[in-house]
Amino acid sequence: MSMRGRLTTVIVLFLVAVGLLVLSVATFLKPGTPGGVTDFTKSQAAGQPVHILAQTVGSIGFGAHPTWVSYMVMNPTTHKWVQDTTWKLPAHTKIDMTIEQFDSGSPLRNQEWGQILGTFGHSMQLNGKTVSVYNSFTGTGVGHTFAVPTLGVSVPLVGVNGSDTLCGVAPCSTKMPHNEISFSFETQGAGSYPWQCFVPCGLGFLYGNGGPMSTQNYMGGFLEVVNS
Repeated sequence: MSMRGRLTTVIVLFLVAVGLLVLSVATFLKPGTPGGVTDFTKSQAAGQPVHILAQTVGSIGFGAHPTWVSYMVMNPTTHKWVQDTTWKLPAHTKIDMTIEQFDSGSPLRNQEWGQILGTFGHSMQLNGKTVSVYNSFTGTGVGHTFAVPTLGVSVPLVGVNGSDTLCGVAPCSTKMPHNEISFSFETQGAGSYPWQCFVPCGLGFLYGNGGPMSTQNYMGGFLEVVNS
């Protein structure tokens, strides 16, 4: 091959490599299924607690990534489940949250995530039982966490038995195996507060941290807190 031919080959390979790199970065940063913003600021009288009902599912079952794990939330106006992880909340308000956890679990890589932090009473209700710390080496382990780092909130979402018949298409019926986790926390001043799952659950991605773990509207989002 001539020198010119070699140079052309090198340039083409370089451009292909750059293209693949750009595609990888774009995939990592791209938004998830369009869901807009779910507004909870008008779902109750001023000064009253906000109630949020959400689900975590082992596979969303639809859209561009049907096999990805995901959150869903009940829209307080339409009372329909939506795949949206950006929630508009009033400032300095108690948030009563219930999460229906339909995914299986495993022992945590870091047992610190088994603590319940930043909630009222530093506890949660697991199927009606008060829990302040969960040992993920017992029972069915932990499937996900709900964590808002800037608010100091962290709650482990206990998994269901992986040998059971799990829900495969969201939204999931409460007739399917699940755990109900409820807790309360308080919003602070106006601002954008990121929240996410800290249990690597991006199956098929490096260390489980890609895919749904790094795509909005799947396993993380934002609390958009506004003044009343």
